[in-house]
Amino acid sequence: MAELIPTKPYMIRAIHEWCVDNGLTPHLLVAVTRHTRVPMGYVKEGEIVLNINYSATKDLHIDNEAVVFSARFGGVSQNIYVPVDAIKGVFARENGQGMFFEVDLNSQNDASEITQGEAEPVTPKEADAAAKRKPTLTIVK
Repeated sequence: MAELIPTKPYMIRAIHEWCVDNGLTPHLLVAVTRHTRVPMGYVKEGEIVLNINYSATKDLHIDNEAVVFSARFGGVSQNIYVPVDAIKGVFARENGQGMFFEVDLNSQNDASEITQGEAEPVTPKEADAAAKRKPTLTIVK
């Protein structure tokens, strides 16, 4: 018998669709690993929560390998790449309903390495400044 495709990516897509159909805001809880591409200034304790609502993302694509999209963080557009193995949960922000998963031990080891600063692309000072910065609206004539 051929190896079966894991159910996890299907569940992620299903919960995402359920949230959107019910007017809820879908979020991902992600264990940050060396394979994830997220803004490190927003990572706390090796994890990040990402809003994956269509209104908050551009070119959202959820397949069996990864969740890929562009989004703005602090007014700066970022390309996001999250392997399915690094996703700890998908849930609705408004009520917390969703599904949570066990993350592969290799992903957890990667996450602990990130929190220790071994692969941090920005300095802590830059990360603090980015986190404290509030978005502003500029009128252009």
